Amino acid sequence: MCHKVKTIAKNCDGQLSFCTSCKVYHLTFNNLYIEFTPRELHAFREYVSGIKVEYWEMKYERVVMKRKIPIQTMQQNLSMMFNKQELESLKELIMQKTQKPYQNLSLLDIDYIFFLN
Repeated sequence: MCHKVKTIAKNCDGQLSFCTSCKVYHLTFNNLYIEFTPRELHAFREYVSGIKVEYWEMKYERVVMKRKIPIQTMQQNLSMMFNKQELESLKELIMQKTQKPYQNLSLLDIDYIFFLN
C-alpha cells in the first residue's frame, strides 16, 4: 500500500497520482484504476497521443455505441472504450495539462445538473 502519494493532475473524470516511496503512478479515471511504472506511463502517453480519433469514429460510424475509441490492453479479450471527450480528458491527465490539484474549481468546471426546489 502506498503511503506517500501526491496528486499530480486532476479533472472531473479522474486523477493522476505518484507515490514517492514506491515510484508508482496511480491513474484513476471514471471506473478504471491503473498503476504504472514511470516507463509504462511514458509508453501509455505515447500510445494514447497516437490514437487517430477520426479513424475510429468513422470505423464505428453506423454502430450504435456511445464509446467508439478503443485502447487495447495486453489481455487479448479486454479493451477500454472511450468517446472523444473522455479521451481528451484522459490525455489531459496523463500529459499533466490539467489544473493544479488543489486549485479552486469554477462553476463551469463542475459537470452537474443543479435543480432549485
